[in-house]
Amino acid sequence: MVNERQAALRRHILLGAAAGLGSGALPGAQLAQAQTAPVPASIPAAPTPTAAQAPAPQSFAQVTRPAEGVIMPPGYARAMAQFAYIWGWPMVNQFNRRAGVTQAPAPGRMGDVLPVAPRGRLSMLVDYIKPEQTFVTCPNQDVAYGLGYFALDEEPVVIQVPEFGDRFWVYAIYDARTDQFARLGKPYGTRPGFYLLVGPTWQGNVPAGIAEVVRSPTELANVIPRVFLDDTPEDRVAIRRVINQIVAYPLAEFDGRMKTLDHANTPAFPAAASSGGETPWVLPERFFAQLPEILAKVPPLPGEEAIYANLRQLVQVAARDPAIAAAMTQAAAAAEREVVADFFQWRHNGVPAGNGWNRSKNNAEFGVDYFSRLGTAKSNMFDNRPTETQYFYTDLDAGGAQLSGANAYTVTFPAGQVPPVRGFWSLTLYNEHHLFHANPLNRYSLGTKNRSLVRNADGSLTIHVAAASPGRAAEPNWLPAPSGTFSLYIRAYWGEQPILDGSWQPPRIEQRR
Repeated sequence: MVNERQAALRRHILLGAAAGLGSGALPGAQLAQAQTAPVPASIPAAPTPTAAQAPAPQSFAQVTRPAEGVIMPPGYARAMAQFAYIWGWPMVNQFNRRAGVTQAPAPGRMGDVLPVAPRGRLSMLVDYIKPEQTFVTCPNQDVAYGLGYFALDEEPVVIQVPEFGDRFWVYAIYDARTDQFARLGKPYGTRPGFYLLVGPTWQGNVPAGIAEVVRSPTELANVIPRVFLDDTPEDRVAIRRVINQIVAYPLAEFDGRMKTLDHANTPAFPAAASSGGETPWVLPERFFAQLPEILAKVPPLPGEEAIYANLRQLVQVAARDPAIAAAMTQAAAAAEREVVADFFQWRHNGVPAGNGWNRSKNNAEFGVDYFSRLGTAKSNMFDNRPTETQYFYTDLDAGGAQLSGANAYTVTFPAGQVPPVRGFWSLTLYNEHHLFHANPLNRYSLGTKNRSLVRNADGSLTIHVAAASPGRAAEPNWLPAPSGTFSLYIRAYWGEQPILDGSWQPPRIEQRR
C-alpha cells in the first residue's frame, strides 16, 4: 500500500510540474526532494458525484425534443427545407413511382414499353426494354426486365422463382429508401420455389410450401427482376419459358403450385406523352405536402430520430404559417435547381475509378449515405447492390473533354482486360437525358450478349463510339452516338474480386484522329 501511495503522490507532483503552476512550480531540486519525501498515511479520495450532476442521456428517448409553438424565422425554415428536400427526394420519388405504376388494372405494359402492374403483382418484358422508355434513366439492354410495386401493410406477396438453369438472373427488391433488403438470384445460389415478402410488422402464419420469408423494412417495396438475354433470335425464344413463371400475387392466392403468365401477350396501356427526358417524379411544389407520409410510413434508421423530430417540427410550423410554407417551397425549388440537378453529371456520382471514369459506391445499400442515395436516385435509379453489379460511368474523354457526337472515339480493352465478371458486362451509350439514343442499328450497348464482336490481332477489343459508321469491317463493334453530348456506362454483373476491390480500371476513351 505504501508503494502505491508513493506512486500516486509522485504522479500528482509530476503532473503539477508539467502544467507549469506559475510561481508554485517546483524547480529541479525541490522536485527531487519531493520524490523522496515521506508519504502521508493516506491520500484524500476524489470527490464523489453529487445530486448536482445531471445524468447524460443514454438514448434518444431521454433527449430534449424540438419545442412546439415556436415562431420560426424564414431563413431557418429555408435552410431546414433544403436539407429535407435533399434527404427526402429519393423516398418521395419511390412513393410517386408506385402511385403511377400501380394504376394499371392488370399486369401489362405502359405505352407498350414499360412493365406495369397493380399493387401486389408484377409484369415482365420478354425482350430488351425499348428505347422509347422514359420511366427510369440508364436502363440496360442486357436483360429482360420486370417491375412490381407492393403495399405490404395491406397483404404479403408471394414471388415465384423458376428454374433458370445456367442463365444469370437476380431479383432486386428495394424498400422505400431504395435500399435492397433481399438476396435472391444466381449469385446467392437461390433455389427455385415460392418466397414470401412481408412487411415490417407482419406476424401471420407461413403456409407450407413457402421456401423462405423475406421481411421488408418498410411497407413500400418494389421488385425489379433482371434475367440475362443473349442478343440472338434463339435466346429470345428460349427465355420465354422462365419469364412466364416470374409471377407475383397476394398470399391469399397461394396454393403451392407454380403459376404462369404469358407476359408476351399481356395488354398495353396508354402512356402520357414524353418530353424526351425521364418522367419528373419529384415536384418541388408538391414535396412538402408529401413529406408527412414519408415521416409516417418510413421508420427512421438508427441515428435518424433527430432528423425526424426536426422535420416534423418544420411541417407543423408550415401547417399554421403560410409564409413559412411558401419559404419552404421556394427552398425546395432552389434545391432542385442548385443541388439535385448537379447529380446528373457523372463526376458527382460515386468515386473516381481511373482514366476519367467514376464508379458506384454503396449502391442499393445506402443507409445514411445521403449523398450517394440522392445521386443514384437522380441519375440512374435502381442500381443493384455492389456484389451484384458495379457501375462505371463518365461524360468525359481521356483528355477531360465532354463526349460529343462531333467527335469519334475508341474504347479499347487490352487483351484479357474486359471487365472480370462471373455474370456479364456491357458498355452502354446514353444521350444527354441518360436515355437511349435511337439509331438505325437499334443498338445501345455492346458486351457479353453480342456474339459478333471482332477482336484485334493481339486479342484486345476496340469499341468504336461515333455518330458515323467506322467502316464495314469495324461496324460489329460500333456504338452509334447522337450528334450532341452523350455519356458512356459500363456494367459489371457479379464481378470478380478486381471489380469489387476497385483494382480493375475502365479503359481510356480516346478521340479517333
